[in-house]
Amino acid sequence: MYSEWASLSAQITANSCGAQCFSVLNKFPASAGREVVVSVVKQLGNNLGITQNAEPSHLVKDEEVKWCMDVICFGLSLPLQEHETIKDCVNVYCEWLTALHPQPRISVPKPICEDANLYARQIINHFHNLFVPRQGESADTIKRQAVLCHRVLRTLQQTAQISQLMDRQTWDTLLLFLLAINEILLAPPTVKDDVGDQLCERVLSVLFEVWLLACVRSFPSPSMWKTLQESCAMWRHRVALVDQWNRVNLALTARLLEFSYGPAFPQLKNADEDGQLIPIGMSNDCVAQTWYRFLRMIGNPTALCSPHIISKSSHFVQWALTHEKGAETHQHPCLQQLPQIFLNAMKGISSQVDAFLGLSKTSLIGLTGGGARNAIGSSSTTTNTTSSTTAAGSTGGISSSSPAIGGSGGGAGLPGGTGIPGSTGLGAGSGSGPAPAPTTPTSTSGPPSASSSINSLPLTSMGAGVELAVARPKCNSILHVFHEWLFEAAHIGGDTWRQNRKKQACEASKRPSSMIMEHRKGSISLSQPNSLNDPQSLPPTLTIDKYESGRAEAIGTLCKIFCAKKTGEEILPVYLARFYMALQQCLKITESRECDETLASILLHSSDLFRLDLDGINVLLPGFIAALEIVLPDKDLKLKTQSMVFNRTELRRSAINILLSIMVLPLHYQTLPIRDLTSETSEKMFTFIQLKSRLMNILMNALQVETDAQNTHMLLGGLLLCVQDAVTFEETELGGGNANLSHNSSGVQHHEPNLLSSDNAHALFVRATYLVCHRLISSWKTDLNVSLAALELLSGLARLHIRETDALECKRAVKWICDYICYQCSRPPPAHSKDLHSTIVAAFQCTAAWLMQHPYLLQDKDCLQTVLEVVELGISGTKSQSKGTDIPKFKDEKELKPASMRVRDAAENLLTIILEQVGYFPSECGPESISSLLDELALMKHCNSMVPAAAASSEQAIAKFKYFVTENSTILALLEEPLGNDQDPQPTVTLLIRGPFGRHAWTMQLRHLPRSKSGIKYHAVNPGRPIPMNDVTQRPECEQKNFPDGVDKVQPCVADYSIPTIEQMREQYGTASIQELESMLEKQSIYEKLAWAEADTSADSLSYAQECVPPAVCHEFHAARLFLSHFGFLGFETRNPHNPAEALGNPPQRPLIVLDTKSTAFAADLDRLDKLSARTHDTVYVFYVKSGQTSAQQIIANMAEEQSAGHDPHFASMLQTLGWPVQVSEHSGWTGFAHNSWSLKGTPEEQQKSTGNELNYNGSQRVLYWADVSSEIAFVVPTTWNLRHNSDTSDGGSISSTDQIGSSNVWARGEVDGVTGLAKSKSRNLSLELDTNRRDAKEPVPPTRRKGNVTKPTLLAQAPAKIFLVWLESYEDYLNFPLEDVLAYTRTGEELHTLQLPRASDCHVIFVHSLLSGLLRVKLQGPPGRMSFATPLVDGMVLSRRVVGNLVRQTALNISRRRRLDNDNYQPPHVRRRLKVQDIVQKYKMDLSEAELLAHLFQRAI
Repeated sequence: MYSEWASLSAQITANSCGAQCFSVLNKFPASAGREVVVSVVKQLGNNLGITQNAEPSHLVKDEEVKWCMDVICFGLSLPLQEHETIKDCVNVYCEWLTALHPQPRISVPKPICEDANLYARQIINHFHNLFVPRQGESADTIKRQAVLCHRVLRTLQQTAQISQLMDRQTWDTLLLFLLAINEILLAPPTVKDDVGDQLCERVLSVLFEVWLLACVRSFPSPSMWKTLQESCAMWRHRVALVDQWNRVNLALTARLLEFSYGPAFPQLKNADEDGQLIPIGMSNDCVAQTWYRFLRMIGNPTALCSPHIISKSSHFVQWALTHEKGAETHQHPCLQQLPQIFLNAMKGISSQVDAFLGLSKTSLIGLTGGGARNAIGSSSTTTNTTSSTTAAGSTGGISSSSPAIGGSGGGAGLPGGTGIPGSTGLGAGSGSGPAPAPTTPTSTSGPPSASSSINSLPLTSMGAGVELAVARPKCNSILHVFHEWLFEAAHIGGDTWRQNRKKQACEASKRPSSMIMEHRKGSISLSQPNSLNDPQSLPPTLTIDKYESGRAEAIGTLCKIFCAKKTGEEILPVYLARFYMALQQCLKITESRECDETLASILLHSSDLFRLDLDGINVLLPGFIAALEIVLPDKDLKLKTQSMVFNRTELRRSAINILLSIMVLPLHYQTLPIRDLTSETSEKMFTFIQLKSRLMNILMNALQVETDAQNTHMLLGGLLLCVQDAVTFEETELGGGNANLSHNSSGVQHHEPNLLSSDNAHALFVRATYLVCHRLISSWKTDLNVSLAALELLSGLARLHIRETDALECKRAVKWICDYICYQCSRPPPAHSKDLHSTIVAAFQCTAAWLMQHPYLLQDKDCLQTVLEVVELGISGTKSQSKGTDIPKFKDEKELKPASMRVRDAAENLLTIILEQVGYFPSECGPESISSLLDELALMKHCNSMVPAAAASSEQAIAKFKYFVTENSTILALLEEPLGNDQDPQPTVTLLIRGPFGRHAWTMQLRHLPRSKSGIKYHAVNPGRPIPMNDVTQRPECEQKNFPDGVDKVQPCVADYSIPTIEQMREQYGTASIQELESMLEKQSIYEKLAWAEADTSADSLSYAQECVPPAVCHEFHAARLFLSHFGFLGFETRNPHNPAEALGNPPQRPLIVLDTKSTAFAADLDRLDKLSARTHDTVYVFYVKSGQTSAQQIIANMAEEQSAGHDPHFASMLQTLGWPVQVSEHSGWTGFAHNSWSLKGTPEEQQKSTGNELNYNGSQRVLYWADVSSEIAFVVPTTWNLRHNSDTSDGGSISSTDQIGSSNVWARGEVDGVTGLAKSKSRNLSLELDTNRRDAKEPVPPTRRKGNVTKPTLLAQAPAKIFLVWLESYEDYLNFPLEDVLAYTRTGEELHTLQLPRASDCHVIFVHSLLSGLLRVKLQGPPGRMSFATPLVDGMVLSRRVVGNLVRQTALNISRRRRLDNDNYQPPHVRRRLKVQDIVQKYKMDLSEAELLAHLFQRAI
C-alpha cells in the first residue's frame, strides 16, 4: 500500500540508539552528572507550585533554557534509584509542555512560551530516556518507572487533545516518539512483569488514540503510515496489539456505518469509552481513509500462524544467541500466545463482518463489529495465483505469507491483494444506499477469553438464523476487503496449506549467513531453511492444530458472508470456488470421527447455505452429509478437545436446519451426479438419489437421540416432509409403483430387502410410525409441544395414501395412541394440568384421523375394543374393565369422573365420529357438509299438502312441524305429512334431528311387511263375492233335546229342589208381580216384531243388501305419536336423581320437552343453531408479493386480472393443491365469510358482482375449500373487492348487533362464541363462558358443563387470529410485508362480535419463496406463544412443489388446533351447539303435565 514511500524507521532507530547522547553531562562521570542534576532540578521543581506557590521562571534567555534542558535530559536517564530526581525532571517537563496549551502555566520560561513547538519537540525527544528499560531493576522500582511513564503519556495525550498551537512538525515528532517508545518497550520478546509488559497496553492505546487525533489535526504522511505498519509487524507477539487494533477498528467501523448506510442501518454498539476513540470533527472521508489504513496496519493475520516469521526480529535473534542452551528464535516462550493472538485477530475481523451484515454478536469476547462495504477496488482484484495473497505492502515488509491458496484443482484466478494505493481511499459511502446494523452493545475492552466464539450467534426461536440488515452490502464487497485473510486462515492446517509449505521448503536453498534482517523490520523472505519449516522443531504448543480456533472463526465468518447473499445477488465465481475449496478442506472427517471446532463453526454458521441459490453449492452435499452423520445421530458428541466451548443444542439445531434444507434434494435431482471438487476421476462420484438413504438414517437416528424440545419439533416436521414427499413422488412420478430408487451400482450402500435399509415410501411410513409412537410413549409424553408435534405427525401419516399400507402397522399405531391417552389420564392428580389435557385432546383427534382414513380398523375386534375403552375412559374417567379378567362395570353403576370437560368433549366427539362418520364420510352431500342439506323449508316444498307458493317463509314451514327436545341436547322436528314423492299411505313421519353433531333428516314408516315382500301393488282391487257352491248336502232331521233321554229315570236329590218352580214362586211373591213381568215380556215381543217389519221394508235390509267394499284408505295418521311411543319417548317412569348418568349438570326431567313454536323469534333461533357448524372452520389468506413490493395496495393489485400474467407459474399450481375450487353461491360449507356460510343450496343469496377472472378466489364468487370430518378451511386470495365488501358488511353484517344482544345473552355466548371463535384459532373469541366448577381442584367430580350467562370480560378483547400464506418472489421482502395494512382485506364478518380487531402481532404468516432450483423455501412468522409454531412446516425448511399445498394446509390446520387447545375457554363445536339447544329449550319450552303432553300429541299441526 505504501511501497513507493520511504520508511522513517531509520529516524526511530536513531532516536532509540542516540537519545542519551543529547546531554553534555554524558561527557562527565555519572556521579558528577547526577550531582548537577539533583541540585538544578530540585531548584526548578520548587518553582512549579507543587509544594509552594508557583513563581515566574527565572530563565529568560534561550541559552539558559537549553542548558537546563540538557541537565533534565540527563536526569531522565538516571538509574531508577534516583526516583525523586527523575520525578522532578518529569514534573518540570510536564509543566513546561503547557506552553502548547491555550493557557500556559506561570512557571513556564518565557523563551518556551515564545517558541513552544520548537521546545516541545525537544522535550518530547528527551522523554525517550524515561522509557528506556533499565536492566536488573527490582519489581518495585519498575513499578515506579511505570507510574512516571503513565504520567508522561497522560500529559502528552492531554496536550495533543487541547493544544491549538501544535504544527505539523511537532505532530510528526510526537508520533515518531510514540512509535519509538513502543518499539523499545514492545519489540523485545515478552518478559513477564518487566516495564514493557506493564506498559504494553497503555503505550499502544496512547499511540493509536493520538494517531487518530493526528488524522484530524495533521493527517500523517504515507511515510508515517508505512512506518507504523512496519513497527506493528514487530510487535505482533504482544496480545495487546491485536486487542487495541480490534478496538480501534470497531470504533472506526461504527462511524463508517453511520454515514455509509444512514441511520436506518443497525448501529454497531461499542463500549462507551470506545465510542470516545474517534475524535470529534473527523470528516467522513477521513474516517474512511483512517479505517482502511488501520485495517491493514498489522498486515496479514495469518502470519501469526508462523512463529518463524513473528520471531525474525533482531531482538529474538539476540535472545536466541544469548540463550544458555542455545535455542531457535521461534522457541521463545512468549510465542505460546500466538494461537490466542491469531484467534483474537480473526474474532476482530469476524466482528467487523458482522457489523456490515447488520448482525449483533452478544457473546463475543468484547468485540462487536463489522466488515467492509466500501468501494475497495471491486474491479482491481488481482488474479495472479502465485503472487502473495496479502495486499501489496499491507504487511509492512512481511511478504512471506503463503501463496494464494486456491485449491489443488487449479482454482481459477483467485483475487489476491486489493492493492489500494494510499491515495485511493474508500469511497466512503459507495456501494449501497442507506441500510440497517447490530444493536447489541458489547464491551470491546479487556483481553479476549480463550474460548472460541462458536456460540456467538444466538439463533431465533425456530433456529433459522438471525436477521441480517436489509440494506447490507453485497457479499462481493465484503469479500473484496477480507477475502485474502479469511481464505488463507480457513486453509491453515489443511491439505493445500501443507502442500504449499512443502513447496516453500523446497524453494529455500540455504540458510542465510547472517540472522540480521536486510531491512530493519524487513520483509522476512520465504527462503527459510528446512529446519525452520520443519514442524518437528516447533514446540508442542505451537503445532498448527493449536491454531484451529482461529481457523474455525475464519471459516465461520466466511459462511456468514456467503449466507448473507440476497435473492438474485451475484457472487464472483472465483470467490465461490475458493469458498467451496475451503469448506471441503474443513469438512474432511478424520478417522476418529470427532467433531472439531472448525466443523462445529461451519455447521453453526451455515444454516442457510443450501437455501440461497448459490451456484454449485451442491458439490458440498456429500461433505455436509458426512458432517451431519457425526453431529446428529450420536447421543454423546465426540469432541476433539474438551476445551471447546459452545452450546451443543445450538449446534444440533443448526445441523438440523441444514438437514431440513437438503432433505428433498435426492428426489428432486434423482440420478444427477455430484462431482468431487478435488479428484478428476469418477470413482467418488455420487448421484443425488444415492444420498437419500443416508439422509433418512441421519433423520431417524437424530430423532431417536434428540433431547431438546425445539430440535425435536423441527425433526418431526422434517420427517413428515420426507414421508409425504416420497409418497407423492411415487404416486406422481412413478405411477404408484414400489420404487426403490437406491441404486446399488455405486457400491455406496447396498439395500437388503429389510425395512431399515429400504427407503421407499412404505418403508419410511413404517419406520416413522414406529419411531414416533415409541418415542411418544417413552420420552415425549411430558412435553406439551413435542407431544403435539408428534401427534400432528401421526395424523399426517394417517392421511397418506400408501398402496401397500399394512393393516397391522395402522392397528399398532392406533393402539399406541390409545395407550398414550391411558397413560396421560392415569397420571397422578398434581400432574393434571391444562397442558396435559391438551395432549389428551390432541391424541383423541389423532385417533379420529386414523380411524377415518383406515375404517377397516374398526372391523378388527381388538382394535374396536381398545378404541371404545379409551372413549369410555375419556367420557367417564375409568374403564369398565381395567383388566381383561375383571367383571365389567356397567354404565349406570359408574361415577362420572372425566379428567376434564375438555377431555370428555374430545372423547364424545371421537365416539360420534366412530358411530356416524367412519366409513361414511364424505356423504352424498360431499365433504362440504356433515349435516343434511334439508331443512323445514326444503321439506315443505315437497310436501303433499303444501301449495308451492305457500312455502314462502320458514315461519310457515315451521308451523307444520311439532318440536320436541330429548336429552336436553337434541331437537326433534316431526312432520306427520308424507312427502310428495311417496304414494304409499303408510303411517309416515319425517324427522329433522338437530343435535350437537349436526342436522340430520330421516323419514320413517310403520310397515307390517318389509318393502321387499309387499309387492308392487300395496292394495289389491275388490275381488267380488265368491260363487255359491251348489253341492250342499242335506242335513238329516233330528229332534232337539235339552236333556239326555234318561234324565227322568234319575232320582232327584235335595239339591234338585233348591230351585223353586213357577207355582212356588207365584205362591211366594204373589200373582201381581208375575203378571207384571208377563205383560212386559209381551210388550217387548210386540216391539221387536214391529222393528223387524220396519227393517225388512228399508233399503238397508238384508234383502236389499249391496256387495261389501273395503273402507277408504286412511291418509290421516298420528304418526308422531306412534313414533314417540315406539321409540320410548313417552315413558314417564320416575328418574333417579342419584344416577350419575342423570347428574351431568342437567336436572332430572322428562325424556321429552315440547317447544312452543308460535314465537316469531323461534325461526331465527333455529336458523342460528343451523349456522353453528358442527366442525371447526378456519381461513387462510393467500398473497403474492412481487420483488420489492412493500405496500398493501401493490400486493393486492397483483391479483387483479390484468396482473395475473406476471405471476410465477408455480404459484397458480400451488393454489390448486391447497383445496377444491367451489362456487360460493352453491356452497353449503364455510366460505371464509360469516354471512354466507352454511347456507343451503338453492336458497336465495345476495347476488355477487361478477369479476370475470377465472382464477379469482377472493370469495365473491369462488373460493378454495377443503374439509375433513372435523374441520373446514377456506383459502381466500384477497383483491380490492374484499376491502369494499368488508366495509359494506362491517356496518350491518348478517346479524345485527342489537339482534344479537336482544335475543339473549346465551345466544350471544353460543353464537358469537361459536361462529366467531371457530374461525381462526378460537383463542380469540368474544363471549366465552367461564366454567365456574371446571377447575375446582377440591371437588373435581362430577364435572359440570359450562353454564349459561357467565362471561369473562377480559376475553372480550381477544380477536380471532389470522393465517396468511405469502408467496415471495424475493425472499428479503418478508421483512417488509405490510401485515397491519393487509388486515383490512381479511375480514370474515366475525370481527363484528369482538371488541378489538385482529392485531398484526397475532397473525401467523407462512412465507413461501421459490428458489431457482424449483424448490420452495419456507419462512414462518408468528406471535411468540408457547404453542405458536405447528408442524409439519418448519422455519427454513426447503420443500418440493409436489407437497407444498398439502403441507401448508396441514400446518394451517395444526396452528389453529394448537391455538384452540391453548385457550382455556374454547368450546368445541358440538358443545356450542348443545349450549344453543339448551338456550332454545329455556326460551321456548312448554311446561306440560303428562296428561297435557299426551293431549298435545293429538293436536294437529297447523
